Amino acid sequence: MEKTLLELAELVGGQVVGDPGIRIKGLGTLETAREGQITFLANPRYAAKVADTRASAVVLASGTNPFGRNAIVVGNPYLAFAKLLTIFTTRPRVPRGIMPGAIIGEEVAIGEFASIHPGAVVGDRVVIGERVTLHPNVTLYDDVVLGDDVTLHSGVSVREGCRIGNRVIIHNGATIGSDGFGYAPDGAAYFKIPQIGIVIVEDDVEIGANSAVDRAALEATRVGRGTKIDNLVQVGHNCVIGEDCIIVGQAGIAGSTRLGKHVTLGGQVAIAGHLTIGDGAMISGKSGVMSDVAPGEVLSGIPAMPHQARLRSAAVFPHLPEMRKSLARMGIRMTKVEEHLESVSNVMPLPGQECAMARGYA
Repeated sequence: MEKTLLELAELVGGQVVGDPGIRIKGLGTLETAREGQITFLANPRYAAKVADTRASAVVLASGTNPFGRNAIVVGNPYLAFAKLLTIFTTRPRVPRGIMPGAIIGEEVAIGEFASIHPGAVVGDRVVIGERVTLHPNVTLYDDVVLGDDVTLHSGVSVREGCRIGNRVIIHNGATIGSDGFGYAPDGAAYFKIPQIGIVIVEDDVEIGANSAVDRAALEATRVGRGTKIDNLVQVGHNCVIGEDCIIVGQAGIAGSTRLGKHVTLGGQVAIAGHLTIGDGAMISGKSGVMSDVAPGEVLSGIPAMPHQARLRSAAVFPHLPEMRKSLARMGIRMTKVEEHLESVSNVMPLPGQECAMARGYA
């Protein structure tokens, strides 16, 4: 594929600096791009590399020095480059239909232009939308519903009754609708609580490899529109994840917790159950959240606390051993001072005794 710089600028909503007719046929980094390719500068720290790149054009933020290079000037170079990467790497989708080796249950509705690969297993009464791709060894239990343009990669399991929206991508080994972790104490043992709810994954969600979203005990665990979930994430039963959240790898969300819109959870964040995380909250990696989080708060640490307060505390931590020694020395000195004051008070007259003593001596 080749496109002119002007065509690319129109596709990403940018302005051309230099030759609009130059032809671009690929992409590369500032260091590795060559003639005929376009690169991008998202971090101003590397602006000097623009002067040395061999790329035919550069995607830049407005106000950045192009060093005489052909350029597309945009508000968000990183986003523009992602769009260009999509343009140059997306291949036309060729529907394959139901291929030999796929197992299809009874009363299954399959939309047009679907591709169901060998080894995929589709249960009874499943509904599959248009242009859906089920890669090898995908398993859809009974009564699952998939929207249009869904891609399920190898090893994905969607359990009974769960619903997947349009344009959802689920990566290898992820499980949607496994039983929630619910047990009632029964003496020294535990009695399993049936998990009869479902999972609803809304439109434009992406779920990473080997992640698990548990089904609700009674109603629905929900992942909101546009949310992106990384690899190895655990979402407990009855959770509600708001729209456009980012949940980074190895995060764990305990049952019945509610995340608002645009919440960001860093890697290995742990959130206790039955909490509410407000819209726009950001939780730094490796944090442990034990209580509700207000909208817009930025927290870090274990237990999680406001990030700026955590930074101030972190600055003190290296000095704690010396501070402990100093406090111990101060304690010893205070004890000596108190002992001295006590001994002095035993030999000195109390207030009001001076005159009486003087009259006695007289």
